[in-house]
Amino acid sequence: MYQKIQETASWIKERMTTQPKTAIVLGTGLGQLASEITDSYEIPYSDIPNFPVSTVEGHAGKLIFGKLGGVDIMAMQGRFHYYEGYNMKEVTFPVRTMYELGIKTLFVSNAAGGMNPKFSIGDIMVITDHINLFPEHPLRGKNFPTGPRFPDMHEPYDLSLVAEADTIAKEKGIKLQHGVYVGVQGPTFETPSEYRMYHIMGGDAIGMSTVPEVIVARHCGIRCFGVSIITDLGGFDEAVEVSHEEVQEAANKAQPLMTELMREMIRRAER
Repeated sequence: MYQKIQETASWIKERMTTQPKTAIVLGTGLGQLASEITDSYEIPYSDIPNFPVSTVEGHAGKLIFGKLGGVDIMAMQGRFHYYEGYNMKEVTFPVRTMYELGIKTLFVSNAAGGMNPKFSIGDIMVITDHINLFPEHPLRGKNFPTGPRFPDMHEPYDLSLVAEADTIAKEKGIKLQHGVYVGVQGPTFETPSEYRMYHIMGGDAIGMSTVPEVIVARHCGIRCFGVSIITDLGGFDEAVEVSHEEVQEAANKAQPLMTELMREMIRRAER
């Protein structure tokens, strides 16, 4: 697998005309952020050797290179999920490739179900920590030479980047929530009792991505910043039905504020 990652990174490098140090994973409903990238060039996943191909509606499936906030970046428009049938090595293959391409900072975004009674649909939640409930660990198996066998996870989400987000939000009048993200395998949305259980465990939002990517990024020494758009609520007195289309709609409505925050964060991250 490590040899395949190096082969893939080498193939991509031959087609890159920029040298980004920052990458962003555009989650459900957030793919429109790609329109903010200037001087861009793209590589479809289907063209990249050894790369998985996204199968989820709303995930375009391409790498985008260009500038955001005046900074060279690479972006994943469309990610891979465990519930699609990929194993964790495949789910996190792009992050491993990012490391080989020289990425130092990773911004991850997602749509998530809110379990905190203080949250509202459309809120932007900065992830301060996570709870990993995936049945397969992304570092299971032979250790990659990019990090230690037993990596420390006391600060999976960079506290200096969290503080920067708070500063920007205050300056621009953007409301931010903070909370713990629970990563589960999906693809079903949670039952009311499951929502309540995960909240009792310490979770504020729940989703089917992000955690494996962050674990692998931290194993590689890449600092991470994560943000969730709260697209539905669960675990309260009244059960509410949720659909993938409703999740996308709620995420799209929060897009302008999300774009403004991410653009400014990336600009300041490389000052």
